[in-house]
Amino acid sequence: MTLTFPEKKRLDAPAIGALVGAEQRFPVLPMPNLAWNKEVETATAHLYERVAKVMPAIEWAFHAPYVKAINELKRERNAVILAHNYQTPEIYHCVADFVGDSLQLAKLAASSDAEIIVQGGVHFMAETSKILSPEKVVLMPDLEAGCSLAASITAADVRALRAEYPGVPIVAYVNTSAEVKAEVDICCTSSNALKVVESLGSDRVIMLPDRYLAENVAAQTKVKIIAWRGACEVHERFTAEELETYRADHPGVKIIAHPECPREVVEISDFAGSTAAMIDYVRTKKPARVLLVTECSMADNVAAETTGTEFIRPCNFCPHMKRITLPKILDALVHIREEVTVDPLIAARARVSVQRMIDLG
Repeated sequence: MTLTFPEKKRLDAPAIGALVGAEQRFPVLPMPNLAWNKEVETATAHLYERVAKVMPAIEWAFHAPYVKAINELKRERNAVILAHNYQTPEIYHCVADFVGDSLQLAKLAASSDAEIIVQGGVHFMAETSKILSPEKVVLMPDLEAGCSLAASITAADVRALRAEYPGVPIVAYVNTSAEVKAEVDICCTSSNALKVVESLGSDRVIMLPDRYLAENVAAQTKVKIIAWRGACEVHERFTAEELETYRADHPGVKIIAHPECPREVVEISDFAGSTAAMIDYVRTKKPARVLLVTECSMADNVAAETTGTEFIRPCNFCPHMKRITLPKILDALVHIREEVTVDPLIAARARVSVQRMIDLG
């Protein structure tokens, strides 16, 4: 494994996308009645069945009026709701039209005929949806829902790296801003990062912004990886010692880690992969006990639809994902506000790096 780091520089977070006037294209609708009553209970009973294993009935009484209103309003608005795997169960299982990782969601949204995309995730995901669906209105229920990885590097940082390492291809994790995507050669996800790196035919590759994803790729290839210093604030908190304690306390537990975790965490895990791969592992292997080393809402979402598996939960929340709530989704749909836009010139360049990755298959 060969891994080097460039000199550390000050990190400036990219600017959050500006609010613009999509509300002028769609009439503002009245706020629905949000009272809990027998009608709401009956209309949402089939949805509560999806989350009953992880949500008490008293909590559902708060969520159900929003769930009913959102599902009715999205049809009226010709909107689709995308929910990342880290969204809470009432969003993921009860109002989302598409669920998955960030790139899966953007591709699915692009294939739909909806006019409006409501992004249940963080800001870079909404930008990616806009990049792949420039003709659609993309709404972000909370524009302050950021990402420590995306904030760890700017377009100026990428240009400095290119000047420091002329001719070395640059791979950007999809967890980056549109401006950063516009400056790199190709994007990658946690599931295809190794394939992308080795497809470039270079003995050196710059990977950004996640140092731990870079370390985990470097362990699997002869390509020398030059890594940036970003990290996911959720995954970097996991430690090998913590997981060894869980293993001792829960005999037979299968530990499944995300490759954004530190190398020593991945090394002691039974399996490592993207969120989609982690979910597939549970569905196909059906372990008696499992510990998902990732954001803890994903364990709730998988547990809600899984029987025969005990989920051991080391709960690290993503505070940015948790900014997205049912009331904020409803507000975005009622008022058609919190729109995410990407400068067309930046979007065109960013689309090239994303499309190169997609074309790899």
